Amino acid sequence: MTKEKNIEDSLIAKLQDLKYTYRPDISDRKSLEQNFRQKFNELNRVNLSEPEFNRLRDEIITPDVFAASKLLREKNTFIREDGTPLQYTLVNIKDWCRNEFEVINQLKINTENSNQRYDVIILINGIPVVQLELKSLHISPRRAMQQIVDYKNDAGNGYNNSLLCFMQLFIVSNRSNTYYFANNKNQHFSFNADEQFLPIYKLADIDNKKIDNLFDFSDKFLSKCTLGEMISRYMVLVESEQKMLVMRPYQIYAVQAIVDCIEQNRGNGYIWHTTGSGKTLTSFKASTLLKDNPNIEKCLFVVDRKDLDRQTREEFNKFQEGSVEENTNTESLVRRLLSTDYSDKVIVTTIQKLGLALDAENKNNYKERLHPLRDKRVVFIFDECHRSQFGENHQAIKDFFPNAQLFGFTGTPIFDENASYTTRENESGSYKTTNDIFEKQLHSYTITHAIEDKNVLKFHVDYFKTDGADAANLSESQKQKAIVEAILQKHDAVTDQKRFNAIFATGSINHAIAYYRLFNELQNQKLEADADYRKLNIACVFSPPAQAVAKDGEGNNNKNVADIKQLQNDLLQEREDNKVDPEGKKKALIEIITNYNKQYGTNHSISEFDLYYQDIQSRIKNQKYSNTDYPHENKIDIVIVVDMLLTGFDSKYLNTLYVDKNLKHHGLIQAFSRTNRVLNDTKPHGSILDFRQQRESVNEAIALFSGEDTGRSREIWLVDPAPKVIERYEDALENLNKMMHSFGLECVPEEVNNLKGDAARAEFINKFKEVQRLKTQLDQYTDLTEEQAGKINQLLPEDDLRSFRSMYIETAQRLKTKQDKAAKKGDEDIEPNVEQLDFELVLFASTIIDYDYIMGLIAEMTQKKPSKQKVTKQQLINLLTSNANLMDEREDIIAYINSLDMDKPLEESNIREGYELFKREKNNKDLAIIAEKHGVTYESLQAFVAEIMDRMVFDGEKLTDFLAPLGLNWKIRAQKELALMEDLVPYLNKLAQGREISGLHYE
Repeated sequence: MTKEKNIEDSLIAKLQDLKYTYRPDISDRKSLEQNFRQKFNELNRVNLSEPEFNRLRDEIITPDVFAASKLLREKNTFIREDGTPLQYTLVNIKDWCRNEFEVINQLKINTENSNQRYDVIILINGIPVVQLELKSLHISPRRAMQQIVDYKNDAGNGYNNSLLCFMQLFIVSNRSNTYYFANNKNQHFSFNADEQFLPIYKLADIDNKKIDNLFDFSDKFLSKCTLGEMISRYMVLVESEQKMLVMRPYQIYAVQAIVDCIEQNRGNGYIWHTTGSGKTLTSFKASTLLKDNPNIEKCLFVVDRKDLDRQTREEFNKFQEGSVEENTNTESLVRRLLSTDYSDKVIVTTIQKLGLALDAENKNNYKERLHPLRDKRVVFIFDECHRSQFGENHQAIKDFFPNAQLFGFTGTPIFDENASYTTRENESGSYKTTNDIFEKQLHSYTITHAIEDKNVLKFHVDYFKTDGADAANLSESQKQKAIVEAILQKHDAVTDQKRFNAIFATGSINHAIAYYRLFNELQNQKLEADADYRKLNIACVFSPPAQAVAKDGEGNNNKNVADIKQLQNDLLQEREDNKVDPEGKKKALIEIITNYNKQYGTNHSISEFDLYYQDIQSRIKNQKYSNTDYPHENKIDIVIVVDMLLTGFDSKYLNTLYVDKNLKHHGLIQAFSRTNRVLNDTKPHGSILDFRQQRESVNEAIALFSGEDTGRSREIWLVDPAPKVIERYEDALENLNKMMHSFGLECVPEEVNNLKGDAARAEFINKFKEVQRLKTQLDQYTDLTEEQAGKINQLLPEDDLRSFRSMYIETAQRLKTKQDKAAKKGDEDIEPNVEQLDFELVLFASTIIDYDYIMGLIAEMTQKKPSKQKVTKQQLINLLTSNANLMDEREDIIAYINSLDMDKPLEESNIREGYELFKREKNNKDLAIIAEKHGVTYESLQAFVAEIMDRMVFDGEKLTDFLAPLGLNWKIRAQKELALMEDLVPYLNKLAQGREISGLHYE
């Protein structure tokens, strides 16, 4: 009896204790469907005939898990044999607790292609909704999810052609560690070279203490009513993306706290959830649950600033299309407030419009018109509830709506310590504290929690100091020049060779203008000195002086000025700066926008400033696209700002903040948090280069916002300093060395091929992956001394590192192939440590080494003498083999390089044309081999492949048609289809070059 079997038996016993019915008799498709039929008839008080049930079954089973999930939650119609409609549900959607909960194990979907058995499945009313996979080994969450992906992509798995299409949640556990995640379509449920951060969760209690043990997890998560509530209330179907989300524990606790507070009418409250924790989803779910509360007249989600209004509205509508309309003006807001339409019960608006609506002096008499709402129960939910306008309108809201309840969301609460602020002219002001406004904290999930959960990243802070004895005597312009030189020197390293981009926060509008001009000046000088110098794309944005723009008097000017004034409500520094020499600042901004238009081929103007601001935000986010899909010339490397973008702006591909601006308390945390969205291991931390030596302010902010004074806050928030990471890097190399010696081999790259057995190769994968992870982290440290950099290189010279990377990729491909075959065949003989491997090839991918770069280097090699070449032929091949880029066609490129006459100069265009011809001929030969192997004509197979590539769609029915001329019976034809596709899928993926072919996961 295996350990897995012991865990399985214990889990089933636990579920029986939780009043589940154990059904050992349900073990295949037939018995699963018979049980569902019985439950369906009982729930809907009907007795379907055999043909009726078969037709219903065929109607509801779909390969589209999103469509199936909607069907599970809705009332539906089925036309019976006599033509009468039957209104039915698959489960009791009004009261999920009153469904029947059953548990089955070792289910096998008995098709001719099936090799998988599923450990434990939970049925609700006969529908499979939760799958539990139990592991006896230590599992990584990524590998656990990958195994589920393998199941889903295996032919005959049942997820596309049986009741398993309704699966909502997956749970993976080895008893000590338990993870859960939502089911999804393949495009949301797969791994690729760019994305690591997948929605894999651990359960936690209300204080964020993890619940790892499977049986404790079962008590908390799998009790029947809790599970029913999780699926019915706390899973969100994102219409715009056709994607399912399951809310994180802390989001659920926050929603429950708000709902309970409203149901018990216990006054106001606030939620402290850190930036990056998904506050929009939490507030969306809270507001939609309030829609169904008959005691609540309206729920207003209130934001500040026009860009946040748009952003939040788009987020809400992403979760549920059309759930929130745009309030283009206060009149529209007032009409919706007075509307009795159910769709108008939840409204997203700005604090500014709400203030106008409640302004007694307003000539439109909005306040008088709203009088019927005065004594109604209205709920207000405020996003980032400490914007500048909030204090002015808070009392007006309370006075007008005496029965209102106010709830605030904030990532950075206002405490007594951070309530005061200073303007440019040293005038002081103060915010009301969060407790003053909202009375009590309902739930907290701080940045400390989020970092520990790996929901956001730690920070690396480099307190940059200008070198030289005379540094203290430098003028302002000299200091700024030194800072720009430092940024130009460090930017490629800190952004992983421009994989990411940066914000540069400056102290004033004048500073922003000066820095913008300095970047242009110094980069032009570098370009004059070196024709190969590649300039960084620099943008700059700050709010225009409204008083200067108001003088223009152009067609859309009134709206533009109003937008700018609204925008500046929360931009204290910019608002004060614009009072001095507004015409000069306007002229400088026009110059900046004009240069931007030339650089990017746009047509923006200061008279429609908001469009310019939106375009900048889009280009920063477009960093996520590869240079092949979206050329680097269209992207922004650094955007210079004063106040803008330092709050509320999110991009996973922004990893660096350059700071020449005094930051403190919540402003510091908000600015730093622009950099710490999780992506993958190429982004190990958010990088801060502070040119003002604000160590004390950083320490104060960490202490204030850590949420608890454990003494470990700095350790949790900040990455280890370089010496500690170098020490860990040295240890990782020593572990690699010991491992190689334990197999009687010298620790050199060429000996990796002499490792005997997959267990040894798997150990090499794990040991060297840790080496590469630490090297990636060190590569992005901006404060390495020359001595430290020398030591890193001495520990593992660059050539040896590259050669080890080549061996890693080669070994990983070999073991990945075995993993894939084992998953398809249900092979239990695969080495357990090979089965559990997570290769994380993203660590071995470069942003530089793409198709264009390689073609350029090949052309250069043919044109220059060996002594003048950047890389030799062998170095170029090593470059290809040591990076996870171009893996699908790496062999083709190397073969092409070896076929070239290096003594014959060729232009890059000739190289590209030659390679395409070479590849076409090679692909044709490969296809001919496949055709001969499977007994079909080359011409017919070529036409079949051409149709797939033309539409980028694989249609299984067309495969059946393609093989029809062979005259095979259905059983032999099915085997023939599988065998052909085993050879054809890799060939098609190679032709696709990273693009997705819809439906290619052959079922």
